[in-house]
Amino acid sequence: MSTVKSALRAAKGALDAHQYERAIENANKALKEDPKNYHANVFLGLAFEKQNRNEDSEKSYRAAALLKGSDPLAWQGLISLYEQQGGRKLDEYHDATSHLASVFMAVDDKTRCQTVVDRYTDFARKCGTRAQYRHSLEMLLPGSEVYDYLEGRILHPAYTYTKIAELLEQDEKEKINYEIGQRRTRLGAKIDQVTADVKKEVLQASDLETIYQCIVDWTEDDATRRLYEEKILQRAYDTLVVLPSALKTKKRDQVLRLAQGLVILKHPFALAWRLNLEWKDFDRIEDLDAGLLREYVEIFPEDGVAKVLRGYLDSEISAFPAPTPEDDDDDDARGKKSVTMTAEDRLILMTDGIEDSPASILALRIMTEYYLYLEEYEAAVDTARKAQRELAISSRASGLSFTNMFDAVSISLGTAMIHYQAPRHHPEATSLFEGILARRETNSAALIGIGLILEERGESEAAISFLERALQQAPSTRVKAEAAWCKALSGDYETGISELEQCLSQLEPADPGTKTLKAQILYRIGMCLWNLDTSKSSRKARNKAYARFISSLQADMNYAPAYTILGIYYTDYARDKARARKCFQKAFELSSSEVVAAERLAQSFAKSSEWDLVEVVAQRVVESGRLRPPPGSKKQGISWPFAALGVVQLNTQNYSKSAVSFQSALRISPKDYYSWVGLGESYHNSGRYIAATRAFEQAQTLEAELGPEVLGDTWFSKYMLANVERELGEFGAAIAGYKEVLALRTREYGVSIASLQTLIEAAWQDIELGFFGRAIDNIQEALKTAEDLVTWRKDAFNLWKSIGDLCSVYTYVQSYVAQFPFQSLVGLLKHDFDAEAYSLLADVDHLDWAAFVSSAASDKPDASLGLCCHAAILAQKRAISCCVNDAHARAVAWYNLGWTEHRAHVCLIADENRDNPMRYLKGSVQCFKRAIELESGNSEFWNSLGIVTSQLNPKVAQHAFVRSLFINDKNARTWTNLGVFYLVEGDSQLASDGFTRAQSIDPEHAQAWLGQGLLAARLGESSEARTLFAHAFEIASASATQIQRSYACSVLDHLLSTPSISSSTTDLLQPVLALRQLSKQSSTDLPFEHINALLQERIGNHAEASEKLSTICSTLEAEYETSESVETLARFANAKADLSRSLLAEGKFESAAENAETALDLSVDDDPSSMRKKHRLSAHISAGLSNHRLGSFDRSTEAFKGALEESQENPDIVCLLSQVLWAKGGENEREVASQQLFNCIEKHPSHARTMLLLGTISVLHDDQDTIQAVSDDLRGLRTRDDLTPQQQKQLAQLLSAIAILYPGETGQAMARTSEATTAVMLGPSHPYGWSQLSGITDVPCPPEMAILTAIREAPPRGALNAEDLSEVYAQSPRGEDGQRSIMFAPWKSSGWHALSQLS
Repeated sequence: MSTVKSALRAAKGALDAHQYERAIENANKALKEDPKNYHANVFLGLAFEKQNRNEDSEKSYRAAALLKGSDPLAWQGLISLYEQQGGRKLDEYHDATSHLASVFMAVDDKTRCQTVVDRYTDFARKCGTRAQYRHSLEMLLPGSEVYDYLEGRILHPAYTYTKIAELLEQDEKEKINYEIGQRRTRLGAKIDQVTADVKKEVLQASDLETIYQCIVDWTEDDATRRLYEEKILQRAYDTLVVLPSALKTKKRDQVLRLAQGLVILKHPFALAWRLNLEWKDFDRIEDLDAGLLREYVEIFPEDGVAKVLRGYLDSEISAFPAPTPEDDDDDDARGKKSVTMTAEDRLILMTDGIEDSPASILALRIMTEYYLYLEEYEAAVDTARKAQRELAISSRASGLSFTNMFDAVSISLGTAMIHYQAPRHHPEATSLFEGILARRETNSAALIGIGLILEERGESEAAISFLERALQQAPSTRVKAEAAWCKALSGDYETGISELEQCLSQLEPADPGTKTLKAQILYRIGMCLWNLDTSKSSRKARNKAYARFISSLQADMNYAPAYTILGIYYTDYARDKARARKCFQKAFELSSSEVVAAERLAQSFAKSSEWDLVEVVAQRVVESGRLRPPPGSKKQGISWPFAALGVVQLNTQNYSKSAVSFQSALRISPKDYYSWVGLGESYHNSGRYIAATRAFEQAQTLEAELGPEVLGDTWFSKYMLANVERELGEFGAAIAGYKEVLALRTREYGVSIASLQTLIEAAWQDIELGFFGRAIDNIQEALKTAEDLVTWRKDAFNLWKSIGDLCSVYTYVQSYVAQFPFQSLVGLLKHDFDAEAYSLLADVDHLDWAAFVSSAASDKPDASLGLCCHAAILAQKRAISCCVNDAHARAVAWYNLGWTEHRAHVCLIADENRDNPMRYLKGSVQCFKRAIELESGNSEFWNSLGIVTSQLNPKVAQHAFVRSLFINDKNARTWTNLGVFYLVEGDSQLASDGFTRAQSIDPEHAQAWLGQGLLAARLGESSEARTLFAHAFEIASASATQIQRSYACSVLDHLLSTPSISSSTTDLLQPVLALRQLSKQSSTDLPFEHINALLQERIGNHAEASEKLSTICSTLEAEYETSESVETLARFANAKADLSRSLLAEGKFESAAENAETALDLSVDDDPSSMRKKHRLSAHISAGLSNHRLGSFDRSTEAFKGALEESQENPDIVCLLSQVLWAKGGENEREVASQQLFNCIEKHPSHARTMLLLGTISVLHDDQDTIQAVSDDLRGLRTRDDLTPQQQKQLAQLLSAIAILYPGETGQAMARTSEATTAVMLGPSHPYGWSQLSGITDVPCPPEMAILTAIREAPPRGALNAEDLSEVYAQSPRGEDGQRSIMFAPWKSSGWHALSQLS
């Protein structure tokens, strides 16, 4: 024991000396001797604490506390240790404090006990979380040992509960916000549902409501008690809202009990009063407690609901009697009650109130009733719908059904819908009333509502039934009057008058509330009298219906129907239009439902062209909602307001809206003819031509159904349909339509000029499509129309513009220029003309009336083209004189004249006025300048100026193009023209940029591709240029002559530079078509006529080639006689050489020989060009072949010898000469022929034709030595790829013949088979080997393979001709193949023979 004590003293001394290690050693020594020594553990814990060894210190303190729990030292050590660690050990701190407090309570030391508790709670507030602080405060709550011991020395429980409540409120708020933030990001999460779910979880798990109740129970402050009673109610209400329906009952009872208690105490908590008022399922507002309503107004004077209640209690519709002075508490209150608001102030007050409390069911319901009283039905409908929404929300929140409230609001909504935009909402109102009657069969309001709806539908008998049922439930003068009116509407006017008179007698004369009803009854009595006797005298009498209408207005000056019927009276019977218009205006001002008055007004405004007023009237009627009848109604819809709006919108060029208006009209009246016409016109003007066509076709269908006696004049629809077809490019149908209209209205200028313009447009379209003859037919018909039109409308700009256009058409189809109706045009131009009109720009283009007459007298054979151009110019000049007062038309007229002058320059530059060749071009420049002066913002004018000045002044041209692009940079034509300008000026890069920009804007603009092709040709890229020309030709119209020229030239150059494709007919079809179109448009273009003839020759059309070449020769001969030009003579000789070749192909050998000799005689000897040699060689060959076919072998031989000299012994010429010599038949000639071939083989060992010919001659001559020498070379030919299909066929036939004639040791059959199989092996994709094999075997495979390979070799994939393809099919054993053989070449006997063998 002494050791323990000494160790403890040592440990105590070490602690005092701050020697904590030595203290630990001594304490451990003591514990070693006495493990249950209390002080040793305390000293050890303290030493560990000083060394910050907290865990060891805590263990030591805990061990000491276990040994001696009633001693405070260990617990104080633990508290000190925990305080050093901040809030990390606050829960253990709570436990230590509880034990230490118990120790002090055991020794009855209140001071130290309170100090410990206060120290702990203060530390928890500073260092702990809100939950830990709340846990520390729970130690001070009633029911704990500490509270029972220290009551009166610690905080009052109300304060403690308040602090706990505040902490819980903060925790809940943070938790709710955190959970909502976490869950709202989940897929498919909805914020409302997430919020409700989180609140439900938090509120159900919280004790905050209990804490609030404890505060109420313990507090001694009434204000605090009321505050937390409010919070309890709010908390309970919030919880009720989020609870599921099954759990709402108990909580709802609690909420209502709390709210009732606060209301009894008259505590000003709005939620309690609202719940007490609005969660009552009352049927009528008068079922509420008037005193409660007035108390609410007094307690919450600025509340929105209070304002509504104040206005309602003071209004005429209030069901509660006004309070008597004795009911008021003091004089001030009596003074306040004595003040009565005006109707305007009351409405303002109630409107402000509903804006302040938009979710109040009571306020919404009261406002609905008040709006119904004021007949503000739109506002009543909106307010009732809001009330329904808020009722649904309250029902979900409270779990109450609110059946009576829903029915009451539905009745108010249905009643408002009866009148608001009637009859648009009648189906919905009917549904509401029927739903109420299904639950409450005797509900008078629902019965009345359905009765009124049936009355509006025209079902008077059914309406009477419902109204009488309502009268049985609740007698009413108003309902009785409606029933009487329904009887009148059903035709029983006497009964109606009688009952209406009874109703009128029941009304109090001095009652201002019945003035509208009185006016209505008087009006209806008047209408009964009006319809009872429909004679003019009766209706005109002022003591009958008229008197009742006047009495109706005297009863109520704002009763609109009376004004309407009086307007009809003044219009139809009194003949007082001014007074009638005033009546209609008054009626429509009072009610937009007065459709008859509105229609009369609109008609009146339309007659005076007051379209703005027509639009106002029609729009207001549309907005009234009375146009479309409800489903099942017997009444017809009203379409005229939509039609009137459509007409107004057409006049203001608002075509999209007018189409919508006419569509709306047609939905109501599908057989409204004029609405269909208006719809078609709207579609036409907005560019929707297909839809316009359907609309006009429907209108014409109605014309046939209704007839002219109903519709009257219907030509306009035919005219508009023709316009639509014109816009769609259906010119034939459009012209036929115009003719049909003109048959009805002979001198309708608009139709006549449209017909004339359409004929010209059709002609231009025909030119673009290549139908040149049809274009001329249209022009001649247009000329007849113009001749008729000029007799009665000579000063029309469009007439003379069209005449100029029809003259210009001939300049684009020059092959028909001889048919130009000159005399008719002269008659048109002379008709009532002013010479000054034709003298415009005469100082520049030297063309006026006198010059035109002079040129017309010319005897030149080709003067017709000039006359066309001159007539077009004069017509355009006269068009300018017809539009002096229209600046835009003048600008367009100068623009048209400019292009006409430019066309004359293009057509006549070669032969017109050589002293001043630019006169028309200069005149064109002046015209475009005048147009720009009048309209400088037109990009087309600047573009045109750039075109015509490119040759005269490049700087001006460039400026004009740039200016045009500045105005409109999306014009592909302008970019193309700028590219051409730069191409002419030599700037390839800028030219390429211009063409590329044009292609990007409009890829279908052919001229841009032509420009790119010309640029590529300039840069030497002939293949690229040819591709671009081909694409330009494919997308261009038939009138693009430059594209046709460039494309044809590029193809011909390609054919000449690539002989391997020179015989391909497929490649020549398009250029031949291009040149044929060019020939129709410009027949005097001799170089391209010559090219056309050459291409016609290549495709085998030798007759047309000969005809064209003969024409060219005649033209060149006449030109040479005039000019005696050496160049012309050379061109003539070349044409003769080509003509001889074509005649040779036709079989006209004598003419061919004659023309060949002429070509050789006229060839210029000093012309060293290669073309001369080629044409002379062609002439020699033509002469040789012609003489050979004529039997003149000597002359033929001489010609071929000349060809050999010209061609320097060309192997093909050698072959021709050898064939002629062999055909002559003499031994010497045949020997010479063989020798010529052997010499040719030595010089040209790879020439296939020479080897084939030599092998053929050897077989015919039976020269086995030569055959043996040639056979190996012939077999080697089969491996070459440059043989034509014809040469391949000849080679196969020759080798097969050699194998048959000289089979050798293997035998004839084996030799033939060997040759055929070798041919197949070397050329499996060629049909000739398979054809040979099929001829010597019965196996079905070779004929099938021959057909398959032949199909692949046929055009466009190969060059196999029709005859060879026919022979391949003829070898097949199948009958259908024999028929195909005949189909491909019916002139070949092989197909017919094969078919006969099968039959």
